[in-house]
Amino acid sequence: MNGLSILSSPSLFRNSSANNPLPLLNFQTLCHKLGFCCLKPLRFPTSNASHFPVHSSSKAPNSIFPTENRLTDAENEDYNDDDDDDEDEEEEEEEAADEYDDVSGEVVDEADVEQSEYEFDASIDELNVPYPNSELKWQRVKKLCNEVREFGEEIIDVNELASVYDFRIDKFQRLATQAFLRGNSVVVSAPTSSGKTLIAEAAAVATVARGRRLFYTTPLKALSNQKFREFRDTFGDSNVGLLTGDSAVNKDAQVLIMTTEILRNMLYQSVGMVSSSSGLFDVDVIVLDEVHYLSDISRGTVWEEIVIYCPKEVQLICLSATVANPDELAGWIGQIHGKTELITSSRRPVPLTWHFCMKTSLLPLLDEKGTGMNRKLSLNYLQLYASGGKYYMDEGSRRRGSRRREFDVIYDEYGSMSGQSSLSKNDINMLRRSQVPRAEDTLSHLRGRDMLPAIWFIFSRKGCDAAVQYLEDSKLLDECEVAEVELALRRFRIQYPDAVRESAVKGLRQGVAAHHAGCLPIWKSFIEELFQRGLLKVVFATETLAAGINMPARTAVIASLSKRSDSGRVQLRSNELFQMAGRAGRRGIDDRGHVVLIQTPYEGPEECCKLFFSGVEPLVSQFTASYGMVLNLLAGAKVTHRSNEAGGIKVARAGRTLEEARKLVEQSFGNYLGSNVMLASKEELDRIEREIETLTSEVGEDAIDRKSQKLLSESAYKEIAELQEELREAKRLRTELRRRREMERMSSLKPLLEKLGDGNLPFICLQYKDTDGVEHSVSAIYLARVDSLDASKVKTIVDADDYFALNALEPQRNTCGAGMVPDFKPAYHVALGSDNSWYLFTEKWIKTVYKTGFPNVALNEGDALPGELMRMLLDEEEMKWERLAGSELGGLWHVEGSLQTWSWSLNVPMLNSLSEEDEALQMSEAYLDAVERYKEQRNKVSRLKKKIARTEGFKEYKKIVDMAKFTEEKIGRLKTRANRLINRLEQIEPSGWKEFLQISNVIHETRALDIKTNVIFPLGETASAIRGENELWLAMVLRTKILLDLKPAQLAAVCGSLVSEGIKVRPWKNNSYIYEPSTTVVNVINFLEEQRNYLLQLQEKHSVKIPCCLDSQFSGMVEAWASGLTWREIMMDCAMDEGDLARLLRRTIDLLAQIPKLPDIDPVLQSNALTASSVMDRSPISELAVILQDASKLICPYGSDCKKTGCLENGVPCSICIVDEQPRLVGSTRQLNSVEGTSLLLIVNFQACVSVWIMDFFFQTLSYPSYP
Repeated sequence: MNGLSILSSPSLFRNSSANNPLPLLNFQTLCHKLGFCCLKPLRFPTSNASHFPVHSSSKAPNSIFPTENRLTDAENEDYNDDDDDDEDEEEEEEEAADEYDDVSGEVVDEADVEQSEYEFDASIDELNVPYPNSELKWQRVKKLCNEVREFGEEIIDVNELASVYDFRIDKFQRLATQAFLRGNSVVVSAPTSSGKTLIAEAAAVATVARGRRLFYTTPLKALSNQKFREFRDTFGDSNVGLLTGDSAVNKDAQVLIMTTEILRNMLYQSVGMVSSSSGLFDVDVIVLDEVHYLSDISRGTVWEEIVIYCPKEVQLICLSATVANPDELAGWIGQIHGKTELITSSRRPVPLTWHFCMKTSLLPLLDEKGTGMNRKLSLNYLQLYASGGKYYMDEGSRRRGSRRREFDVIYDEYGSMSGQSSLSKNDINMLRRSQVPRAEDTLSHLRGRDMLPAIWFIFSRKGCDAAVQYLEDSKLLDECEVAEVELALRRFRIQYPDAVRESAVKGLRQGVAAHHAGCLPIWKSFIEELFQRGLLKVVFATETLAAGINMPARTAVIASLSKRSDSGRVQLRSNELFQMAGRAGRRGIDDRGHVVLIQTPYEGPEECCKLFFSGVEPLVSQFTASYGMVLNLLAGAKVTHRSNEAGGIKVARAGRTLEEARKLVEQSFGNYLGSNVMLASKEELDRIEREIETLTSEVGEDAIDRKSQKLLSESAYKEIAELQEELREAKRLRTELRRRREMERMSSLKPLLEKLGDGNLPFICLQYKDTDGVEHSVSAIYLARVDSLDASKVKTIVDADDYFALNALEPQRNTCGAGMVPDFKPAYHVALGSDNSWYLFTEKWIKTVYKTGFPNVALNEGDALPGELMRMLLDEEEMKWERLAGSELGGLWHVEGSLQTWSWSLNVPMLNSLSEEDEALQMSEAYLDAVERYKEQRNKVSRLKKKIARTEGFKEYKKIVDMAKFTEEKIGRLKTRANRLINRLEQIEPSGWKEFLQISNVIHETRALDIKTNVIFPLGETASAIRGENELWLAMVLRTKILLDLKPAQLAAVCGSLVSEGIKVRPWKNNSYIYEPSTTVVNVINFLEEQRNYLLQLQEKHSVKIPCCLDSQFSGMVEAWASGLTWREIMMDCAMDEGDLARLLRRTIDLLAQIPKLPDIDPVLQSNALTASSVMDRSPISELAVILQDASKLICPYGSDCKKTGCLENGVPCSICIVDEQPRLVGSTRQLNSVEGTSLLLIVNFQACVSVWIMDFFFQTLSYPSYP
């Protein structure tokens, strides 16, 4: 049972007989007379694939909550598929809804995946006919198993498996099931929450009916626990087992749920073969859920190893979210494992609508066609709206306004932005900040449009908790719902008193909660089930909630498109965005799901659309070798000490040679892509480059000249040719004059900055164009010239780094009359922008210098001057300069300022507040002369263009030029495609074997394994059997004799220091207390530090980069828990989040639990480890206790204190526990009579109110199924 099964009371009904109907009671009359709250039926979120706990006709006996029937395919056909960009808008809706990208066929050695179309002919009337089946799902499963035993396996087909469900399964589910029944492996790629788990469940039904076994693997323990509960509801307790690092329940069951690492380690024992040692006897099917984790940097290798090592006679069912290259995945599995079929679907059962939220409005993100951004979200439109219709432009924009049309944001087929914005970077930031909504603004929009319940993704724990506190006074629940939450909370407090998150209780009562890694797992489980029961309206969660946990909502809100990482802020990947968006839309409940993206100070709808239209990313290989992999693949003979055997060596098995191991490693997904896909991509890239070369020869001046000479008359050609030559020369001179003007301007700025900087820090305007050609203007406080900042970090970097190198420009006299270009060497300057960014630039990027500035005067006598203070702040920055623009006259760089510089940036005036009168116009005569000469030359170029347009053959000549421009555009598109291919080729760079050899060298040198003879030594035996990030390091520690003198609690503390990577002290917590480890533990860890340094040096020698964790910071916390301290005592004034501490303790327990099973470990150490793990594995962190806990213990709040005879007999509490005059009664439940199949559960809460659950569905109270 999970944390929230306390909401229901299955034991009330489990032992009742269906043949003894309950007495009738007119419930509506009773409610009216008693004045009870009558609750409307709740609609619970489930996916097609996971109906187990909540669907009235497919739930097991331990659920008493109703739900509505799911939609059939025909009903879904009434919805538009917003996510299918390739769908033709003018097709009929029914046709469009039935479009699937189904691919099926045998994958041969050449990795060709045949594509074939499947037709699904069924009338709408037929599809809409519900299944008139009153049996529960587990009853139908049991019935099918009995029929198979009676009539044989031949009766199992897709229709028989579909009959288990009381709804019509989707087309892609049917196709995948058929492929499985044909004996093939299957790869299924479909959107999140589309019902992929149903395929695995159908395979499990068929496998159990045949009397065989199925392994179901997931990447997360929480997901494994969830699937374990769901499958038990379908197949019964005795037929489903669980095997994770923390739990082992019924591991010989026909359906065994496990994490991927567990399965990989099982396969190590007998790679590619079914043997008793591998644990794969009678296993017909392995389900790899969430197989897109193959792209995960830290864990992707495990998935590839499973596919490589899995025996070919075992069918694989791989379930993946939508990815860009499912055909490559299916091709790879088909090549190395066997016959594989690919089934894909791009249609969501519940269509999504994308919104964009601002302070005062919630607008559609996309236009009506869904091919571009909503024009009402464009920056200029928002600017007009914000200014009441008055079009605002900064000074530079006003000057250009007469020659430029108003900017429209247009997106091409890839979502890239085109056009020129008249807004500066500063204007854009101001506008965005003004439109950032508060949390209550967004919530108001959601409530007003009936878009609750919602999962609100915020990428930090602190942000989630702060949002809950901010909204904890919002009343999102009615009185009856509040009473239900109160009762559920009190029951939870009775069973898990230490697990209640007191800071979250107030928000919980209002329908708001947080869900993140800082919470205890049991509390998160409680939150999940409250949300699924409709008792929470908003859950603020980090992105981990989107990773496969079945918790759909009507709306998914995504607070930002970027998140913090170890290397700073990074943008979300498109796959992450779509994974979170997939939580929106509850099948059978919502007509449409909603995704809401929120305006932030730095991200607007343009960035949202760019990410949206970028599409899903392809799966890439993350295959890397590990110590465990190398040892298990190479290990052969074991060293045993026998006095009667010469040499003391006995061969237990034959190890693989390096060449044999290489063949296995080279079967990785990365090498498949490298050999097959890379070859095809290189061929296409070569073709594109040849086409670009051909087209380029058609757009040059010589090509245009040849075509003109061929098409035009001799006189017309001669006239245009002469004028074109004159135009080219005029343009060349114009370019030189522009350069001279720029050089004169820059020469004039140097003395101007020195003069104005004497008494104050002048304001300046910097101007540049970004990579998209959009011009930006930034106001800033000018600080100083870099070479004047003696002994500063920025001066050292500029002088030392070649990136900032500047070359002197030699004076040259132009032969065409441009005059002498001045002898000028640009210099770097530093300024602080109004956007709190430091700018490093040359005179090239200064647009304007203003007379006004910030007074360089100390606030108080004796204080440092503002200029000096800013220089000190500049030296405190990390100096990770990012280049914004570049030229031969030096670049423009910037780096974000700190919190200390923020107050200074607030004093920089906006550009619109600085007028032309404020400009310092003291330019030299040479500059003014250069400006005039440039204007004259520019006019001359314009006159020549008009003259050419009036010539005799201009019309034909223009056609030639237009065709050349069209060809140039085509070349641009081809170059874009070529760049994508180049990036793709870089991603699929083959790797794996090099790392394998490097690790084998370390293993050989530590005498864990002799790679020449394949003899494995005791250290290698221990390392090969252990699970961890660095198996060799863990084995070295566990084989150290110093650990034998430790007590169990001290051993736990040392083990905790080995697995604490990623655990952090939370700086925002008010408390700062952490238990210190004992002196003995500290001494042992100091001793182990020497061994760690030895291994790190050895790894560095062989270029191996695998962490060796040893951190005593949290050892005291582990020691305190292992010594018996309660959770409340250990968390008092603790600087750690509960979830972090629980995760550290669970990791420690996992390592301790492995020690008794490891080979060649001292029995004393094994005994102490077993004792320590047993003591530590207790509430509220015991996952096994949570999984198996019986809810009946919560029915009577007195428990063993109740003196009434017969209390809880047959699961029914006594009358004393139902109605008691004692104020100590906190709550209870009582089963009342039923009328016309309506069951009534009366929930009495004497400290709040009395509420009534009306369950408007037929239910039967039966015991769990039992299969022989």
